[in-house]
Amino acid sequence: MPCFLRVSGLSRYYDNVAAVDDISFEVNKGEFVALLGPSGCGKSTTLKMIAGLEQPDEGIIEIDGSNVVDKSPGKRNLSMVFQSYALFPHLSVKENILFGLKARKVHKTEQKKRLASVVEMVDLGQHLNKKPGQLSGGQSQRVALARSIVSNAPLCLMDEPLSNLDTKLRADMRSEIRTLQKKLGLTVVYVTHDQIEAMSMADKIILLNQGSIEQADVPENFYNKPLTTFVASFIGHPPMNLIPHNDVLLGVRPEHVSIVEDNGLDVTVRECDYQGSETIITANYKDSLIRACLPGKRTIPDGSVVKLRWKPETEHLFNNKNGHRVPAGTTSVFPFHQL
Repeated sequence: MPCFLRVSGLSRYYDNVAAVDDISFEVNKGEFVALLGPSGCGKSTTLKMIAGLEQPDEGIIEIDGSNVVDKSPGKRNLSMVFQSYALFPHLSVKENILFGLKARKVHKTEQKKRLASVVEMVDLGQHLNKKPGQLSGGQSQRVALARSIVSNAPLCLMDEPLSNLDTKLRADMRSEIRTLQKKLGLTVVYVTHDQIEAMSMADKIILLNQGSIEQADVPENFYNKPLTTFVASFIGHPPMNLIPHNDVLLGVRPEHVSIVEDNGLDVTVRECDYQGSETIITANYKDSLIRACLPGKRTIPDGSVVKLRWKPETEHLFNNKNGHRVPAGTTSVFPFHQL
């Protein structure tokens, strides 16, 4: 699969502080890549530099083999979907969708053809004459998507497009965006702070932390092989347990922890959080907290001492000083049979 977007040594500074610090990555043609990370990690700044809305202090941005760092946004052959939808309130849905084509003086016959195609894709046929103020959040997002799709730009940038929607609508729109992306063969760079969006939608995830890339990988490796404690604690709900033990941090995901009758780690229950399909048990172990996800409803009195256990193959080990992953052994760091 050919590389369509290449970012090399990209940096952006504000008051001598690096918002984006020498990052490099590639996006293949037709690939859906998520830029994931907490607020302030540099993901939106990176997207704006790719779009041409901000100028990098260092680095190269290549789109389809051409360096576009010095090109204006309109000459980069891309489209962008914003968090705020950015619809013109005085224009109808139809006029909003066609605004870019009219500005580029695309022939009216071609405008009509593209409009008919995109309206069917995003199911807006009943709303073409409405103004944005008459639309729901999901409908407004569809208009923004339609405006992007109708441009026929091969690269689409999306900046947290679903963050203003409720939980159910977000799930529906995730599916719709992914289906459209595959159908049209779009190359998508998608900014989000939501790990569920990234894990469920992306072919590849680039996780940023304080302007640098922590891990760039396929979604399953973020769960199964996190490279740092930051990745381990960012991906997963609840996040991975990180337990100090000698010169390492032992990581084990709450869903891999069980309560047992014997040969387990003695912990003191702090609280039980029932969430319908599961109960999350939070317990104290020395100076650490350990969480266990147990199926169904479990009620354990606060202060109770229980035994926890997990299989050795579910353990992850990290260097206690730099937080980097180290190879796990075949036997558990905690020899439960000796407890």
